Order: sequence, then C-alpha cells, then structure tokens
Amino acid sequence: MIAGVSRDGLIDRLAIGLSGLCFVHCIASAVAIAVLASAGTFLLDPIFHEVGMSIAFVLGVLGLGRGIRAHGFMLPASVGGLGLGVMAGSLYIGHENGGTLYSILGVLIVALGHDLNRRAVL
Repeated sequence: MIAGVSRDGLIDRLAIGLSGLCFVHCIASAVAIAVLASAGTFLLDPIFHEVGMSIAFVLGVLGLGRGIRAHGFMLPASVGGLGLGVMAGSLYIGHENGGTLYSILGVLIVALGHDLNRRAVL
C-alpha cells in the first residue's frame, strides 16, 4: 500500500493540492475581510492556520522525505523545507503585519518543492 502511494506520487499531489487550498484560503480571507468583517474572523482564527500548518508539515516530511530515499536529490526537499519555514514564520508575523503575503509565498515555494519532487520520482 505505502509502496504504491510512493511510486505514483500521491503524497506530493496531495501536498500540492493542500498548497492550492491554502492559497485560495489566503486570497479568500483578504477578500472576506474587505467585504464581510464577520466572515473574516472565522477565516483568520489561529487554530485554522495551526491545523493547516501541521498538515502541511506532515505531508512535507512524508512526501519530500520519500523523494530523498527514492531519487536521492536534496533540492526538492530543500525548496519544500524553505517554503515550510516561510509558512511557519508567517504564523508569528500575523495578518496585520503582512503575514498573508509571506504565507502565500511559502505555499507557492512548498508547492514548487513537491512538484520538483514528483517530477524527479516519475
């Protein structure tokens, strides 16, 4: 089961999908804050971001770690790790200090790392 998941790049595709959802969430949060203040408070709840970061970290470790074992290239894991670091840092900056922009940047870097990983394995 796990070997099949590793070969077809499912973890990397899930991680890229999660990055896309995070990107949409960040954009939707900015729009919701501008349009509806009550909806913005739900989307900006810290637990929402902490859970998302936890899922991203687990998928990153599994997917990018698997890639190192499968193809031996460190670049995808390094790029993905940088993106996870930027995302984690954005949690401490906060939305009012530009954290949303850092979060979007981190998500895009993580997605790039997973895409590089997926391409190297296949």
